[in-house]
Amino acid sequence: MKNYFKNNLFTYNRRKSILVEIGNIGIGGDNPIRIQSMTTTDTMDTNATVDQSIRMINAGCELVRVTAPSINDAKNLKNIKIELEKKGYKIPLVADIHFTPNAAEIAAEIVEKVRINPGNYADKKKFQQIEYDDRSYNDEIERIYERVSPLIKICKRNGTAMRIGTNHGSLSDRIMSRFGDTPLGMVESALEYLRICEDHNFYNIVLSMKASNPLVMVHAYRLLVDKINNSSLKNYPLHLGVTEAGEGEDGRIKSAIGIGTLLDDGIGDTIRVSLTEEPEFESPVANIMVDRYHKRKNHKKIISPKNINFSPFKYDKRESSPILDIGGDNFPIVISNLSNLEKINNDEMEELGITFDTNSDKWERSDTSPDYIYLGKNNLNIKGTNYKFILDYTYWLKEKDQSNFYPLLSLNDLKDFDLNTFSRNIYFLIVNTSDLDTIKNLNIPENFVLILNSTNDHFMPDMRAFFMKNQVLKNPIILSQTYDFNYSDKLIVHSSTDTGGLFIQGFGDGIFIDNKSSDIKEIKKINNLSFKILQAARVRVTSTDFISCPSCGRTLFDLQETTAIIRERTDHLKGLKIGIMGCIVNGPGEMADADYGYVGSGKDKITLYRGQDVVKRGINFKYGVDELVNLIKEDGNWIEP
Repeated sequence: MKNYFKNNLFTYNRRKSILVEIGNIGIGGDNPIRIQSMTTTDTMDTNATVDQSIRMINAGCELVRVTAPSINDAKNLKNIKIELEKKGYKIPLVADIHFTPNAAEIAAEIVEKVRINPGNYADKKKFQQIEYDDRSYNDEIERIYERVSPLIKICKRNGTAMRIGTNHGSLSDRIMSRFGDTPLGMVESALEYLRICEDHNFYNIVLSMKASNPLVMVHAYRLLVDKINNSSLKNYPLHLGVTEAGEGEDGRIKSAIGIGTLLDDGIGDTIRVSLTEEPEFESPVANIMVDRYHKRKNHKKIISPKNINFSPFKYDKRESSPILDIGGDNFPIVISNLSNLEKINNDEMEELGITFDTNSDKWERSDTSPDYIYLGKNNLNIKGTNYKFILDYTYWLKEKDQSNFYPLLSLNDLKDFDLNTFSRNIYFLIVNTSDLDTIKNLNIPENFVLILNSTNDHFMPDMRAFFMKNQVLKNPIILSQTYDFNYSDKLIVHSSTDTGGLFIQGFGDGIFIDNKSSDIKEIKKINNLSFKILQAARVRVTSTDFISCPSCGRTLFDLQETTAIIRERTDHLKGLKIGIMGCIVNGPGEMADADYGYVGSGKDKITLYRGQDVVKRGINFKYGVDELVNLIKEDGNWIEP
């Protein structure tokens, strides 16, 4: 059995795929990782689509995808292509097809690539529980063979590439009946179409496994690679993306966790960052992700564990012993760094959502206030009795009242440390992955929490190796990384990939992100980012979770404006998941684990869902948000902000 991951868990080697030519752009083979994006305009509006495409290209987009929901939309791709070429832009166009095979066949004569979704191209998605015996199941595959074959022949004749793009939210009833709502179902859905293509000797193919949940997406791609490696199928290029990632930080974090984790594995030949924003904002974020891997092969060598007890295809949380509120079954904690501030008093604490009540002598905190605050060498002007502060060991020793202070030791401090002298519940120990041998020889006491970092450019796999080489160690471990640049898309992407990629693999009992800032507002942003990473990795929920599609020509309302309004009205509803979908294509499916759904169902018409069940249809758009809020209130899930 070929095991791709055994060889690539700790050494960066980009997976070698076959070369697929898409117009003047090569994907896979020895080509760089390509960046693509998708228009949000009405495809029948040629000028608007061309103008938006140009903005996308100028922002770094190398392939432009345009939705073609109808035959007329497909035909108009020719006009879009002509106008782009008139303006000097000879860029590959990709037609995005759902439900309409006739449109795909027309588009394949015009554009350089056609994307089809196996779940709704020729298969059926009616959200029905249907039982398929082997005969009826195979009959459906034969029907799909007949329906897809004409498109394959057209693509083959015209040199048109095809993306077989499975979406988690649109698996067919037939696939669901046999495999359920699983990564395996996603993979099998694509492989059925792939086998048909190869039966026609057609190989100009790119594959994708997209989901709104980064964990599902990562597992699906890894499983796909494994299935292909252990078959006679060719190694096709892979397009990466987290669908319905959302807007702002949320969209960037989810995308970075999913895409970045796979890029660290050496998987991925082209990517799209799907944001609920103008599409020209997607490519710069994608470029930040890709830029990390230009020189990644030169990373410091990571020694592989002798025994690899790790499955890339499932989530297993590392077992750790609880120490107060850290480790064990506790949620991962967040540590914020205030050590670089000149002073720390009430104003600085309040920026982090922490207020001091002089009457009770206690600190009051919000849901996103840090669990612990690192002070370093700093003094705290006001000391409550209930908050948790971390001091450098030598300064902690000088504290007369140590009741709410915990020491941070280095390995050097530990050499002269007499644990019996003190009666603290928690000690923090800062270590690097390179300290592994030292740690093994020290017999670290069980009430020590490790704050772990790495200086390896291949950060996440290096940290992963540490956990796997030290499986007998049960101390809680905080994931820590210090960056040398200010808060920005770059910091969001890097930290989300580095730490979020570990959390979705079951590693880590907390997070400590730092950039040595002395600006409390910057520190606040990093603190909020830490909580959002935990939420995106689905290991700690502190706010409403929004599943929001990026908009395209199928969108039936102003998605950006509506998402902003819904977020403003419901962002305080901790733990609720709300799906906001521009159309029906992936809406109900991608919202499978959402509590409520807001889906465009017609021009200026909204359908509301409770879970996957339709509650109200045909709601006038201008009343849609109010009706959503009313539904939440009716269910008893509303809390006044």
